[in-house]
Amino acid sequence: MTTMQKRLLIIDGGVNLLLGALLLSFPLGTAAWLGVPRADSAFYPTILGGVLFGIGLALLIEAYTRDREIRGLGIAGAIAVNFCGAGVLAVWLAAASLPIPLRGQMLLGSIAIVVLALGVVELVAIARHRGQSAAR
Repeated sequence: MTTMQKRLLIIDGGVNLLLGALLLSFPLGTAAWLGVPRADSAFYPTILGGVLFGIGLALLIEAYTRDREIRGLGIAGAIAVNFCGAGVLAVWLAAASLPIPLRGQMLLGSIAIVVLALGVVELVAIARHRGQSAAR
């Protein structure tokens, strides 16, 4: 793993931990405060928060674990998660007329852009690393 890939895993892990923590706090009124869509039940948002938090931990395990018997989520998995998550969020924002205030739309749009951009940067880092490896 290159230094750049390790940095990207750490950043991606932090983003997932933050998003997961926000969703885990959903029952505390976080959705209303952020201006994002509410759910009738906190069940699905908190389950998703737990999954995102777990993904964040897996990315950090991959970045920091020197013992290769313990593995986390690698860079390719992070790219897949980022593209899927950002894509679904972008489709929701573009195709559905969500009854949320502008601050909620801006927050969700920003999250989609940041997560998609992170996936693109990770993809470019892999391509560069493979290009450099092939040139040797």
